[in-house]
Amino acid sequence: MKRVLGLTTLGLAVATASGCSWVWGEHGYFRDRGNDYLESRETGPMQVPTDVQAKPLDPLLPIPANVADTQNRSYGFEVPKPQALAVQGSGNEQFSVQRSGNARWLAAQKVPANVWPVARQYLTDNGFRIAEERPQTGEIITAWQSPTELSTPLARSLSTNGRLQPGTELRTRLRIEPGVQSGSSEIFLQTQTRSQGSSSEPSWSSSQNSSALDDALLNQVLAGLDRSEQGSGSVSLLAAGGYDTPERVTYEVDGSGVPMLVLESDLNRAWSSVGRAIEGADIRVDDMDRSLGVYYVNLAEGAQKPEERKPGFFGRLFGKGETKEEEDARARRFQVRLTSVGNTVQVTLDKTINTAAPQDIAEGVLKKLQTSMQYALRNPGQRQSGQLDPGAQP
Repeated sequence: MKRVLGLTTLGLAVATASGCSWVWGEHGYFRDRGNDYLESRETGPMQVPTDVQAKPLDPLLPIPANVADTQNRSYGFEVPKPQALAVQGSGNEQFSVQRSGNARWLAAQKVPANVWPVARQYLTDNGFRIAEERPQTGEIITAWQSPTELSTPLARSLSTNGRLQPGTELRTRLRIEPGVQSGSSEIFLQTQTRSQGSSSEPSWSSSQNSSALDDALLNQVLAGLDRSEQGSGSVSLLAAGGYDTPERVTYEVDGSGVPMLVLESDLNRAWSSVGRAIEGADIRVDDMDRSLGVYYVNLAEGAQKPEERKPGFFGRLFGKGETKEEEDARARRFQVRLTSVGNTVQVTLDKTINTAAPQDIAEGVLKKLQTSMQYALRNPGQRQSGQLDPGAQP
């Protein structure tokens, strides 16, 4: 027996030393399969039966066009690690300065609804006149003003550190966005200048790069927010009720007859707004998947919390509580799906991921959600679960 094992070991050693292709080669039994995915090919689109109403499907994991190129492969390339954001401590963990390249902004360990009133108060306390407020996009825009109208310390800092020239006017746009981490916010500042007496109205730049004037004002805002932190516990009902509400919600039907809502909003705000609209329409949410943009709803149940649906003591004692089988038997489960399309978000009602809901059911649910969001836009901070606009027709 030992002799057989020895001969086997010797044979494997010889095979390895001689480079047998059937063992370690490209087609060998022990070959490296780590790059097999590079040989993947796209197949034809999935076909569904003609009697099933379905929406067009987009590939979840499309193969890039240059992956299968065998001429220019470089297996030795290593993807560089992204550079960490530089954080400048401010002596208070609630607010800090973050930097990425030439862009600087403030990070706040607060939700936007809590940051809004504090930031607005800082602007008014230091002489800025508010020209426009947009809670739906988290923006505050000030009027054109001479630096002499601002507080003396702020005007001095903008002149010295921001290189603000005499004889100019300035205005600023403060934008508050939800942060990367839950319960946090990011504050962006952008300033514009023009000659005094000028009537020009330059458009706001989409660039994130900060100028010297932006940096000087950002530092002053950071110091002001730090000072007001201990004495500020206010929450903006305007921002809390309408911050995530889209500016416009329209009901449309696509070419295939599938009803949808079109929201002028980004996906983050739309997700929160639709969730609040579902609750406002008194629809129960059984589950949700933020990564897929799906709320799993049950149209047979109201928007009650699980503990509110449980029978009381006497109900359990006399067996009057509804069983899970009975609840499942009358359930009407659907999926409220959010899809980002350009600068808008489309909201549809599906039966499954591949099947749209019946048109009459989808129309009724989507119009309820539209009514709920429109009521929130007209009455920010006042909407409660199950209470829609009395004059609306869902």
